[in-house]
Amino acid sequence: MTAPAAGRRTVLVTGGTRGIGRAIVAALAPGWRVLVGGTDADAVARVVAEVAAECPDAAGFVADLADADATAAAAAGIDRLDAVVHSAGVLAYGPVAEASREEWRRVLEVNVVAVAHLTGELLGALRAARGHVVVINSGSGFNAGAGSGVYAASKFAVRAFADALRADERGRIRVTSVHPGRVATDMQVALREAEGETYRAEDYLTPQAVADAVAGVLASEASASVDTLSIRPSGLASD
Repeated sequence: MTAPAAGRRTVLVTGGTRGIGRAIVAALAPGWRVLVGGTDADAVARVVAEVAAECPDAAGFVADLADADATAAAAAGIDRLDAVVHSAGVLAYGPVAEASREEWRRVLEVNVVAVAHLTGELLGALRAARGHVVVINSGSGFNAGAGSGVYAASKFAVRAFADALRADERGRIRVTSVHPGRVATDMQVALREAEGETYRAEDYLTPQAVADAVAGVLASEASASVDTLSIRPSGLASD
């Protein structure tokens, strides 16, 4: 993998082709070399092209993160990495009593196992740069309500992963869990439909708000560790 332009740090953003991940790519492109993560090579290429004016050394990171071999192969060429932002994830909604074994496996595989595995594959590169791991979690990583059992379990688990990694790697890398409330994304549309409720974008955080928070975390002074960041809709919708 080619080196970044002089003075630019490198960040990998998983789930970088849509929603929060896409907004994070846009927010970081002016100052970072961004590796756009996604499973669809065409979608990744489109995003890389879209940010090329601000980030001419942007590149793709194409892998199905649920596939261990594909993930390891994609990470193999990275020997130094200043940050990884884990934004890829899947949603589940419904009563625990109706959740199948396959549903549990699907959600935990993407939301927890894939995050842990990719981080492990990148750990040497992150240590070399004294880098930063950012996990986009959820309010469901703190509280589980009706219908959120499978999803919340995955978010509680990935919060535990981040806490343990932070303790293991203190002094070598920084680890931040970012917990947004409800965000105006396609995933939110699907969730509100499953809940039988009306979706109104103005009721939720914008993806840009979350991206700006992530950019702030990554810009924090090296002596500081932002361990956990919670972001909630203010109720003050944009005019």
